[in-house]
Amino acid sequence: MTRDVMPRGGLPATLFAILLSTAATAEPSMERGEYLVRGPGGCGNCHTPLGPQGPLMDLELTGRVVEDIEPFRAVAPNLTPAGRIAGWSDAELARAIREGIRPDGTLIGPPMPFTMYRGLSDDDLASIVMFLRSLPATASAEALPPSEYRIPLPPAYGPPVETVAVPAQGVTAEYGAYLAGPVAHCMECHTPMGPQGPMIDTHLGAGGFEFHGPWGTSVASNLTSHADGLANYSDAELATMITKGKRPDGSAMNPPMPYGHFKAFTADDLQAVILYLRSLPPIPDQG
Repeated sequence: MTRDVMPRGGLPATLFAILLSTAATAEPSMERGEYLVRGPGGCGNCHTPLGPQGPLMDLELTGRVVEDIEPFRAVAPNLTPAGRIAGWSDAELARAIREGIRPDGTLIGPPMPFTMYRGLSDDDLASIVMFLRSLPATASAEALPPSEYRIPLPPAYGPPVETVAVPAQGVTAEYGAYLAGPVAHCMECHTPMGPQGPMIDTHLGAGGFEFHGPWGTSVASNLTSHADGLANYSDAELATMITKGKRPDGSAMNPPMPYGHFKAFTADDLQAVILYLRSLPPIPDQG
């Protein structure tokens, strides 16, 4: 949260703006990295192996085969220091996370949500790298094959990302947009897919994307303010759905939404996300 800073002694406007900006942000930290990775970032939702009862936390972030479907076999690698990233510099790891480019220049493919991750702030990215470096070196339970893409990948997901400023934290729709976008990548999964990826410009949050797994088929819900979306849910109901995976009627929601990670949302961050979702223009369900 930001704290109030009052100008004193006739500070020049530019200096006051710098002080205000500094007061509204924090330096990269292990604690922030842990919150993002184990909380709203939900990295373990793909990078932690699954057992019959859910994630195998003694093998946290050691990788698994995420999808093996006609377009691709996507394998989430081991993110602990026992994995290949141990030989990457911090800058190389940060670039791989935010831009999808490995140190050898090859591109990481879906389902890593680079449409969203390109907006991660420099400080949050540094915090994530810092936390991943602190994990115990844990070998993967089985040999993980490389990802295989049977579809063409683009040359890159966009121009090089030079720098991304730290957003002002607070219970605001603006900060909620950052959390629901670059951090938790809600809008990647809940936006229909077109030939070039998520239809962010025209159908942001309209839902409809299908996920296949042991649970069957899940369809991403409409998150817009339309009646087909969230218009008829209270804030409390939305909070329970996001963090507990329970609908208002008590029925359980399916994976792959990472409810186990989202339960770590702070109260303020969760409210900011809900404020942002309320601000989305209404779009009816597609089809």
